Order: sequence, then C-alpha cells, then structure tokens
Amino acid sequence: MAADRQTVHHEMIIAGFGGQGVMKLGQMLAEAAMLEGREVVWTPAYGPEMRGGPSFCTVIISSSPIGAPVVSAVDTAVIMDRPSLGKYQAQVRPDGILIINSSLVDPTLARPDRRCYAVPANRLAEEIGDALIVNMVMLGAVLQLTQLVSPQSVVEVLREALPERRRHLIPLNEQALTAGANAVK
Repeated sequence: MAADRQTVHHEMIIAGFGGQGVMKLGQMLAEAAMLEGREVVWTPAYGPEMRGGPSFCTVIISSSPIGAPVVSAVDTAVIMDRPSLGKYQAQVRPDGILIINSSLVDPTLARPDRRCYAVPANRLAEEIGDALIVNMVMLGAVLQLTQLVSPQSVVEVLREALPERRRHLIPLNEQALTAGANAVK
C-alpha cells in the first residue's frame, strides 16, 4: 500500500499519561506499517498507576530486519504532556522531530536543536467533536511529517480493529488524522 518503497529505519517514542491514547497511537502506527510490509517493533511501557500515570511506547519501523528492539536516540518524539517533554526530548537526535501537544505543553520549552511542531491536539479533537480522538490528531501530524505510512493504511487498520458497532467512528477518526496533518503543513 505504500506509495514508494524507499529504505527506511525510523525510531520513535510516544509519551504522555494514561488515558491519552499513547499506546493506541503507537499500535495503530505499527499495525499500519506491518500492513505496508515494513518490519516493526512496538514496545509499550506503563507507570504503576492504573490510569492517569505516565505511559510511553517506542515504535521502530524499518524496511529491513530490526537488529534490536531498544531505542536510545529517536528520530521522532510525540509528546502529549509536559512531564514527558522534560523526560524525553533529549532522546531526540539533533535535527530530529519533536511533535508537541501544545494544548498541554508550551512549545517554547522545546530544545532549539530539534525541529519542533506544535499541534493543539486537545482543541482540535474537541472541535471535531470528541476529546477522546486527541491521539488520532497527533497520529495525523506524525504521518504528515514522517511519511512512514499512508493515512489509508491507518484507516484500514481501524476498519479491521473496530467492532461493527463502532465502525461509525471511522469518519471521525479520519477527520482527526486530517486535522493533525493540516496542523503541521
């Protein structure tokens, strides 16, 4: 499904707090990459809290076999809350991409040696009509900036993952992907 088959090896961290859809964002990206024939490692990590505590995941997408599932310096960081910015922005390679949910994080706190994109994800999700799709807004920004997978592949993953009674939410998620992409164009 990918438009081109260039050589790719991209490492990413997605961080925020439980309930923001951090894990689902990473999982959707990973599954869409697998659908497009890429090699993928998705590694979730949670804080000890049941909900609301720190959570993050790493995603590695490659056009060749992945030697180790561990990341130390990432190409892209998706930051959903302020504590995550302080904790993870230093792991972004110089000139790497830092995508910040500017509804909750002041983008002026970002390191100047990173390419920082501010996405008012909470506001955009609420304008679309569902605050719970903030992660899909951020995923739209990721897709626009990295071109790792196509938005169509993400929608296909949604179609496969959602039960029949929830498929009416696909257009809402497509709007969220578009809003995130437009926020960083």
